[in-house]
Amino acid sequence: MNDHWETEFAVRFRRHEDELQWLYCELYHNDRQAYDYFTDMMYRCWKERPESLRIMDRAREADPGWYKGHELTGMLMYVNAFAGTLKGVREKLDYISECGVNYLHLMPLLESPKDRSDGGYAVSDFRKVQPELGTMEDLQALAEDCHARGIAVCLDFVMNHTSEDHEWARRAKAGEKEYQDRYFFYDSWEIPNAYEQTVPQVFPTTAPGNFSRCPEAGKVVMTTFYPYQWDLNYMNPVVLNDMTDNMLNLCNHGVDIIRLDAVPYIWKALGTSCRNLPQVHSLIRIMRMVCEIVCPGTLLLGEVVMEPSKVVPYFGTVEKPECHLLYNVTTMATLWHTVATKDTRLLAHQMGQVFTLPHEYTFLNYLRCHDDIGWGLDYGFLRQFCQEEVPHKRFLNDYLTGKWPGSPARGELYNDDPRLGDARLCGTTASLCGVEAALESGDKKALEKALRLDRMLHAFMFTLSGIPVLYSGDEIAQQNDNTYRDDPVRQGDSRYLHRGAMDWKKAEKRGKKTTPEGKMFAAIRELETIRGEHPVFDSEADAWLLYTGNIHVLGIGRYYQGEKLLALFNFSGEPQKAWLREGEAYTDLISGKERDVSEIRMEAGDFCWLLHRFQDP
Repeated sequence: MNDHWETEFAVRFRRHEDELQWLYCELYHNDRQAYDYFTDMMYRCWKERPESLRIMDRAREADPGWYKGHELTGMLMYVNAFAGTLKGVREKLDYISECGVNYLHLMPLLESPKDRSDGGYAVSDFRKVQPELGTMEDLQALAEDCHARGIAVCLDFVMNHTSEDHEWARRAKAGEKEYQDRYFFYDSWEIPNAYEQTVPQVFPTTAPGNFSRCPEAGKVVMTTFYPYQWDLNYMNPVVLNDMTDNMLNLCNHGVDIIRLDAVPYIWKALGTSCRNLPQVHSLIRIMRMVCEIVCPGTLLLGEVVMEPSKVVPYFGTVEKPECHLLYNVTTMATLWHTVATKDTRLLAHQMGQVFTLPHEYTFLNYLRCHDDIGWGLDYGFLRQFCQEEVPHKRFLNDYLTGKWPGSPARGELYNDDPRLGDARLCGTTASLCGVEAALESGDKKALEKALRLDRMLHAFMFTLSGIPVLYSGDEIAQQNDNTYRDDPVRQGDSRYLHRGAMDWKKAEKRGKKTTPEGKMFAAIRELETIRGEHPVFDSEADAWLLYTGNIHVLGIGRYYQGEKLLALFNFSGEPQKAWLREGEAYTDLISGKERDVSEIRMEAGDFCWLLHRFQDP
């Protein structure tokens, strides 16, 4: 320990010192040398932090809820698909601001092998940007420009594994035991086979098993995801020390939100599922404290793609928080289930669970992510409606790929496993809503219906507490990109269906309200504006389910600071009515007109936001 640490760092460190030391030494069997290296590394990273970021840290430290409220709107994008390079994204910041976006999620952009990258999630160097995208200096310059516009920057940090081309892996292949100890290396298949007895497979069809042979070393290595992604061994303190250093380097280049990829997997133990183990929470708690000491303006976003009972613990507790933000993944899957079935009961059930959570918990809400849609639904609840898992998943996939009679959706399957009757779904929001099919057929009524559904789904996302995140291109109703099938590298991965290049010619039509692009752009901007103007959308608002008397229409109530909102969503393909028992007078926030809420008629796929403002006492 350096006895001459500056006051600002020292004050923050002392606040967490006892717990940090206790957790670290518990994980690493009181390895004081490793702990001292860890704390010295933290101090060095704080010393290297630019003063402009320290100023931002102090402001956010004084306002710890800066990311809550109802002002943030996110957008996720692949740099190469959106604008080619990081410099290209800087040139498009006017467009991003025009979209109302002030939270920019840049998908993985660190150096990774072109042909074995898993979309950038097989990192070969955590200190370099993929050369064709730019440099670390370009990333820092983009972050500075974003900060000047009030835009926070999010970046993925792949902490579960490295690429087999990473320096550590190359040295492990060469036989250096120090580096083999950073992974899970075994002389034979005996222990790996023992792991396989209890560890589920992530990709049973495209990458079966959890281990791969490393011919260079003559050993077997753990590869939970793909053979070219080697799992890091966090039982070795060197791994935590150096990976935390890598994370803080990104923070010092201006990254405001660190998306922790594949969080549940990062601690392995023989005889377990190697998922959600207690040590995972210790590691995330340590990383939270590190950020609060070194860069308190930084947020941790946990990627936990599991059922709610396993997601919520990653928030930690009020006294000992872990992630600031988590994905609302179950809501995304349940939403598309509701689009297909037209039945809101499962969505209402799931929303009821979300509404009981503390206001301190902040979710990212989204309609589509960069990955596929997995059907992790509550089948225990669905069985009361005679819905069994395998045939129901088959129906959902048939409907959303357009195979079901009358379905306008145009998606594709990913990782289809006929043996288990399971598959995941890909497609852009617009194509899944029917925009693509309507344009192909030239059916104007079908197009209006599809765009209305697309708008309604975005309105649903904006109704929820938390941070709504747009997928780049959704703001102009961009459709599937089928050109991936002609690319030798991408053709085997249908997720590239919704990872297509931004269509800037279509984006130029965003100001023409007679075009699909203009209609969608105007609709989303209107939703963002209304949400930002009314405190009832704040994360501190109370939220509850409304009884609508119609299983096709979901109702959500919200109240905060004298405003009461009734939000209704018609998931049917036909006009529907809803009946509410509310005594106040309500104004439609979209039309500005007063509405009688005793009986509300809604077009297919439409929504309404109805507001009553109570007089000040």
